[in-house]
Amino acid sequence: MDKLQNRFNIMLADTPTGFHRYMWDNIDWSDRLIGLKGPRGVGKTTILLQYAKEKLDRSTTLLVNADDLYFSSHTLVDLADEFARMGGKVLMIDEVHKYQEWSRELKLIYDYHRNLQVVFTGSSILDIEEGEADLSRRVVPYDMQGLSFREYLMLFKGIELPVHTLDDILNHRVVMPEYFRPYAYFTDYLTNGYYPFSDEPQFDRRLIQVVNKTLEVDIPQYTDMTVAASRKLKRLMSIVAESVPFKPNVTTISQVLGVSRNVLPEWLVYMEKAGLVMQLRDDTGGIRGLGKVDKVYLDNTALMHIMEHENTDRGNVRETFFMNQVRVKYDVMTSSVSDFRIDKYTFEVGGRNKSRKQISSIDNAYIVKDDLEVGYQNVLPLWLFGLLY
Repeated sequence: MDKLQNRFNIMLADTPTGFHRYMWDNIDWSDRLIGLKGPRGVGKTTILLQYAKEKLDRSTTLLVNADDLYFSSHTLVDLADEFARMGGKVLMIDEVHKYQEWSRELKLIYDYHRNLQVVFTGSSILDIEEGEADLSRRVVPYDMQGLSFREYLMLFKGIELPVHTLDDILNHRVVMPEYFRPYAYFTDYLTNGYYPFSDEPQFDRRLIQVVNKTLEVDIPQYTDMTVAASRKLKRLMSIVAESVPFKPNVTTISQVLGVSRNVLPEWLVYMEKAGLVMQLRDDTGGIRGLGKVDKVYLDNTALMHIMEHENTDRGNVRETFFMNQVRVKYDVMTSSVSDFRIDKYTFEVGGRNKSRKQISSIDNAYIVKDDLEVGYQNVLPLWLFGLLY
């Protein structure tokens, strides 16, 4: 226990507190069992450390990593028992998916220690309702994504802009400071800005490591995938990167990979949950629905640049940015006449010269233009959709 406390002290000392991710205000920190899921590298651990450092009593708080050597001879229940006996109030468990029987033991801790709050982080692939114990009635889950354009401006440029709703954007209720020029920063965001570690040395290499670990460790570990299958999964990622956005031809791709056509949709869902791809579906809505997949995109524009390099198409980047930023708050669906649909609204995404002809006969339709600072009528600047969270 002493070693765990010392490691926690070191992490706290290294934790910055000047910037909080959007999830900071979204979490109800009073719940007894809180689960924060998300892709690798989006700042899940940092937000727990910040909350512990700024809001909690250090003497009754502990954060541990689920793959710590401590757990080679102890269980999570052992830790919770001892921590509660010593007066512990808040137990934080980082990367809980690395602990084999995480769901069963979290259930036991929840049932045995009613005065102990447990907050854990886990892979975005993690299914709270699966595992050895169904935690769905006990845990309050949150899904965290990478930086919005607004967060990037605040974290890296010191520019603070308020969060806006989709209704604000559609009705031109976004007022910017006179000094602010979005396109002085927007291209850099599209290239590097989605991940909080993008200002660290060798960002490109670190991001490739994130992709590889997700494909080689996270997904295979969670799905009990064989080594041969995990190699085919990496090949599928290459096919997606070379082709996005594309309409998935399940039969053709399954033949190329040498896998059953029934397996491929499952693999794409795992990749989607893991933060590697996005799938645009029909009106059954988002990743929660069972709608037919119309297009597959890489998850974010930073991934596009790292995997496609000089072949990155600006049109694909625009669509990826739009869907990536809007999906955090709204269900984005395919449109039969344009690029995207959100509820009753239709959106066509393009460059500065994009005309309104394609949507001229459609109600509640908008042109979303790149290289445009201020909108007018039903024409909206693309960058504004980076202010939604």
